[in-house]
Amino acid sequence: MNRTKKCAVAVVLVAAVSAAGLTACSSGNGDGSSGGAATGGATASGAAGSSAALSAALKKGGALTYWSWTPEAKTQVAEFQKEYPNVTVTYVNAGSGTDQYTKISNAIKAGSGAPDVAQFEYTALPQFAYGGDLVDLTQYGLGQDKSLFTDGAWGNVALGHGLYALPQDQGPMALFYNKKVFDKYGLTVPTTWSQFVDDAKKLHAADPSSYLTSDGGDGLFASSLIWQAGGHPYQVDGTSVTINLQDQGAKKWTSVWNQLVEGQLLSPTPSWTDDWYKQLGNGQIAALVSGAWMPGLLASSAPDGKGDWQAAPMPTYDGGPAVSANYGGSATAVVKGSKNPELAAAFVQWLSENDASLKIFMDNAGFPTTVKQLKDPSFADATNAYFGGQKVNQVLLAAANSVAPGWSWLPYQEYAQTIFADSVGQAYANHTDLNAGLVAWQKALVDYGKTQGFQVTSGQ
Repeated sequence: MNRTKKCAVAVVLVAAVSAAGLTACSSGNGDGSSGGAATGGATASGAAGSSAALSAALKKGGALTYWSWTPEAKTQVAEFQKEYPNVTVTYVNAGSGTDQYTKISNAIKAGSGAPDVAQFEYTALPQFAYGGDLVDLTQYGLGQDKSLFTDGAWGNVALGHGLYALPQDQGPMALFYNKKVFDKYGLTVPTTWSQFVDDAKKLHAADPSSYLTSDGGDGLFASSLIWQAGGHPYQVDGTSVTINLQDQGAKKWTSVWNQLVEGQLLSPTPSWTDDWYKQLGNGQIAALVSGAWMPGLLASSAPDGKGDWQAAPMPTYDGGPAVSANYGGSATAVVKGSKNPELAAAFVQWLSENDASLKIFMDNAGFPTTVKQLKDPSFADATNAYFGGQKVNQVLLAAANSVAPGWSWLPYQEYAQTIFADSVGQAYANHTDLNAGLVAWQKALVDYGKTQGFQVTSGQ
């Protein structure tokens, strides 16, 4: 669901949360704040360290294993070892997303074979942090690094009073649209969701083979749109979880999206397929609401659209100030049981904060989480040839700064997305009311959470 999973976005995620070792904890919020206190949870093996311990560990050297699926990881490892020749980092691509998570979970249960450092999507991070499988980085002074990152990104890794990873990339959402198609059919660039629906109707009426946008039914995408609408469907306080997929934000989203689903105004072409990219390139699909990783994906996978596309803020419900949400993103964490947690923490810090590491990351179309890089004119003012020379990053920067605060993910969000197709997905397939699907999804999530040792209630 982000630029690091280009080849895996169409794969159905299959993962379950292990409740073994469940400890009281609290969900972080999308605005960088945190909930109630975490007790127990992940700690490094051995004595607590400090920032000085990280410097000493780098000087002493040692061996680490790093699992990641990002395209730049191998180059970053080489650069790190050049800077710290006493450290040997073995890079392993254990599969993207859930493939890797399953292997890590199995290795932790077996007591051997887990990496020292691993990449986690923000939606998956709570599952491992709450289970006591990650090292709390505050003991190494890394909590003081908060000001280096955007609030939205930091809120995804600061869970309770602990810090269980450092942010790597983020996916603030924007509207990407084919200007050539919009001009041809006299479509307005929508500033409200009502205008967005009007454009969808107008385009499809003018050309029944064309659609304004595409959405085949993705739980992460739906959650992000509910987030942007002001929803707070997932509340976590220790082991207590409340789920309300009929709150005001959810209702706002369905009031718009039902018109597209029931009106059969969404492209029927499966997302992330060759045909889907072809239709993005030729204009049959004229717009996407997506994350900051989408411009790079369009340029590489829909080359025929070069020069036709533009970026704009997400539509809002009232036409007021811009509001965005995050769609995707990931972080790196130290896995419990590492024989050298100080060195592992130092490597995590280097990956997320070092200028050389971040340059490699951004050269591979990554959208950074660090304030310094986001403000750098070479990034902020860069023109994008695919987007006709537009300074797309300025639109995305504004989106990153307008992410709605207060968001929380479920401690079993990865599982939640695997069953989305069984409930809400049926509404997409049958062109029926999304609210009924959300009610069914909520019941399934409540029931599952209880089996995993959480105290789960349905919100009203």
